[in-house]
Amino acid sequence: MAERDDPEVIGRRVQQLRTERGLTQRQLAEPAYTPAYISTLESGRVRASEPALRHIAERLGIGYEELATGRPAGFATELRLRLTGAQRTLATGATEAAAEGFASVLAEADEHGLLAEQADSLLGLGECALETGDLETARLRFEQAEQRLGDAPLPARVPALRGRAVAHYLAGELRYSCYLFESTLDELNRNGLHDPDALLLLYTGVIAPYMDMGAHARAAQAAELALALAPRSGDPVLVARMHRSVARTMIAEGRIAEADASLAKASELYRQLQIRTELANCHWMRGYLHAQNGAYDRAEAELREARRMLSAKRATLYTSQVAVELADVLHRRGKSDEAAELLQEVLADLNSERGALHSAAAHRLLGIIAEDTRDTEAAEEHYVRALSLLERAGAAGDLADLCRLLGDLFRRTGRVEAALDAYRTGLGHRTAPGTTTLGPAPAQPPL
Repeated sequence: MAERDDPEVIGRRVQQLRTERGLTQRQLAEPAYTPAYISTLESGRVRASEPALRHIAERLGIGYEELATGRPAGFATELRLRLTGAQRTLATGATEAAAEGFASVLAEADEHGLLAEQADSLLGLGECALETGDLETARLRFEQAEQRLGDAPLPARVPALRGRAVAHYLAGELRYSCYLFESTLDELNRNGLHDPDALLLLYTGVIAPYMDMGAHARAAQAAELALALAPRSGDPVLVARMHRSVARTMIAEGRIAEADASLAKASELYRQLQIRTELANCHWMRGYLHAQNGAYDRAEAELREARRMLSAKRATLYTSQVAVELADVLHRRGKSDEAAELLQEVLADLNSERGALHSAAAHRLLGIIAEDTRDTEAAEEHYVRALSLLERAGAAGDLADLCRLLGDLFRRTGRVEAALDAYRTGLGHRTAPGTTTLGPAPAQPPL
């Protein structure tokens, strides 16, 4: 049953409704109560019992819930249905229309003090902001959702925490993203809050920042725990996302067939659920898989399809990230001019606070293309820009590779000392896996 408003608010509501209907206090009270009781109630000096409110509601011709809370009967249910509609709209790719739906529900939930509906609306707006690449707004919406759920158990707050962590990850703040994921996992597991959906959401989400930081062992462990938790989850969207994320650790371990099978499961679930963005992400990951396996023609086809789907959704950040990986495949296929043109086009959408890792990857590839044409000055400039972006993000594995490229460039141009410095820096990143996280691994669930 909905929580009642306080006595003063209910008293004012009773007086207003009675006056609008032209009833006296006696007419409203009879036959079960006295006019004095109604007067006391209207002044807010007494907390009316449920039977009294039901009697008054019947005399006023309204429902008990509307009298007790100010909300028409079924109002919260209607908002829930509208939230579901906005979520379906977002899944089909109409981000702007979905955002309008979430904002409309939020305004009405705010007006009537419905905290759960406020939080879910803000989560939806956060997801819309992630889709469009507005990471600052996304973080704000997820923080607001978390504030609305401040008194709720931790598992209920996990979607908002996960949203914040993803926004920081996309902004290139890998270390802080890992901290948010790990600290939440640790608190859940140490306190025995083994909610399978909450844990699956977190273990799935932490894989990407772990991989980009070079913490491959932790990524593999998170993937194993996610696979073990999946049968306990009742959310097919979570399970599909898990299969897509786990595929990345399998690719890194050379388990190509298993990764392909995981992506096939994810794609089939997303097709059934008609979730267009995630289906595009499956094409993206399949392109990455084929590229790692040397099947560049198939990689190009998958990445072009992912880019087409994401572009149609106006998911600008994700579209730019796919374009960088497509450019890498084009370069490997001998289409360097097309690759360079594509990279220059997307660099305007990427920076140190929005897609930092892919911005670094774009500069790295432009450096390689410049070296191919003997333009060492341009190559060095791109490598240095990439190095700056990766250092800020803390992407250890990519830093080591970039230092090798920069060292090779210095060596070929006769700058031996500079080359040695670059190689030493790269070796430092390669041999310091312990620096990729903020502390010991989080506690694990009892699987």
